[in-house]
Amino acid sequence: MNENEIRNLVAEVKQGTLSRRSFIRTMAAVGIAAPIASQILVWHDVAMADATLPYKPAKAGGGGTLKMLLWQAPTLLNPHFALGTKDQIASRIFFEPLAGWDKEGNLIPCLAAEAPTKANGGLAADGMSVIWKLKRGVTWHDGKPFTADDVVFTWQYAADLATAAYTTGSYKDLKVEKIDDYTVKAIFRAPTPFWADPFVGSVGMILPKHHFGDYVGAKSREAPGNLKPVGTGPYKFVEFKPGDMIRAERNPDYHIKNQPHFDTVEVKGGGDAVSAARAVLQTGEYDFAWNMQVEEEVLKRMEAGGKGKLDITPSGNVEFIILNTTDPWTEVDGERSSVKTKHPTLSDPAVRRAINLLIDRDSIQKFIYGRAAIATASFVNAPKQFKSPKLKYEFDIDKANKILDEAGWTRGADGIREKDGKKLKYVFQTSTNAPRQKTQAIIKQACQKAGIDIEIKAVTASVFFSSDVGNPDTYSKFYADMEMYNTTQPQPDPERLLNQCVSWEIATKDNKWLGRNNSRYSDPEADKAYKAAQNELDPVKRAALLMKVDEIFCEANVFLPLLSRHVVNAGANNLMIDISGWDTITWNLAAWYRT
Repeated sequence: MNENEIRNLVAEVKQGTLSRRSFIRTMAAVGIAAPIASQILVWHDVAMADATLPYKPAKAGGGGTLKMLLWQAPTLLNPHFALGTKDQIASRIFFEPLAGWDKEGNLIPCLAAEAPTKANGGLAADGMSVIWKLKRGVTWHDGKPFTADDVVFTWQYAADLATAAYTTGSYKDLKVEKIDDYTVKAIFRAPTPFWADPFVGSVGMILPKHHFGDYVGAKSREAPGNLKPVGTGPYKFVEFKPGDMIRAERNPDYHIKNQPHFDTVEVKGGGDAVSAARAVLQTGEYDFAWNMQVEEEVLKRMEAGGKGKLDITPSGNVEFIILNTTDPWTEVDGERSSVKTKHPTLSDPAVRRAINLLIDRDSIQKFIYGRAAIATASFVNAPKQFKSPKLKYEFDIDKANKILDEAGWTRGADGIREKDGKKLKYVFQTSTNAPRQKTQAIIKQACQKAGIDIEIKAVTASVFFSSDVGNPDTYSKFYADMEMYNTTQPQPDPERLLNQCVSWEIATKDNKWLGRNNSRYSDPEADKAYKAAQNELDPVKRAALLMKVDEIFCEANVFLPLLSRHVVNAGANNLMIDISGWDTITWNLAAWYRT
């Protein structure tokens, strides 16, 4: 489909002779994914769609208690420190962004009065600025009014490098001006094609200035609001026990009519994915359980219980392995895995290439994940336009052995390869979870056949994904040789996902290990391509630049993608939920209800 044909279809949508849904389906038929199709409509001044869940309750409240399970237990409630998905989900119960993403990639206003477009004056034609008009009459949970001052403050808070926020990358190159009490202008340093990052989705939640104003910069970790949130969301804070439970109650002054439906929300943390699935699908003890990372065979048996159902939503999430090119066993200036060090064996590209060949992705998908994932060699998998056609995977033990032989790694008396007194012995860490431990075992077995010794390490999920700077076992500190986890793509554009590949996002002691680049690997060409993509308004050229970033890290075998993962949750049969693969699962929690 050429540009003129697309323009003609857009014209039909604007005239009302073609529906949005039909347009999106037509685009999908020629390989243009729904999120990008939606963005095409926005750029041509077609208004965003309404939220995807038809909400039926005629009044707020009356729904009783919503009981949720997050088996990876939340440990904090400040969204700008929420390094783990579990903490982003929990924070979103209380805090809200200006807009969020629905499952089709539509930008849905939340604290904004409307989504910015060229037609309403919100989007500058040169891509240099965005004007956000704010919803009036919104109050914080303590009764104070929500205004432009809070939006400007959130920018200042997150952009301050001393704050060491997880979201700093979305705000540090931005300038935000208050036009009036209900209008702000975000000004970019250069033309910005993907402008819907700051103040949007999981990185965009607004903080109240009157609660966090005294805790910017070095004092950021001292704010009471990190554990006792005061937000604008559908539910108000009641109690939080980090690593255990959250209790919230309905916000009677919520800014959306007749929402929320539930009177209270109880979030239980801890346990494991299997017990969480059982509590919804078999026993019906809970209404909802997040992240059903459970073997396909086990899930099918549980579904037969008839108490609940799985909700499988496409996303850009990816399960992958990082190979550490720094030394996790040598401490320099108070940190291990320092960029000032070099890994004694994984810095050899031949070793990394061999390990990549020792991963049986097809078996991992078929026998462990089933419907929940698709085997992949690409870090970026959706939308389709951004997935590199160059990246392929293969499983070949003989080829891996040959590469190691040619690189001079010979087997010792114990069968483990070595060179210059250094052995191919690695600690491979991930979170405690049956599918992940089975994946580790499959990889360990193949590596043994190539003379590589793998020590498997499993860390409790609430510890592994913690933002605690004193915790040595977090995935961001990466005090191991290899690690595996799922990273979420929080928007229908891979720019933020790929900032895990840039040098200025490397996780270090100085940024409290909240930098997005946990691999510590960097490449000047990746940095260059990423910066160019940030300012490239031509969508085809921009996609090619982002693909290049992906290819550099995957072809260097620093990132070893395993699976393109769907968002899989379990819900009671009578629970109506609205899950997006491009936002936190609680992005539209206010609209959930029980039939």
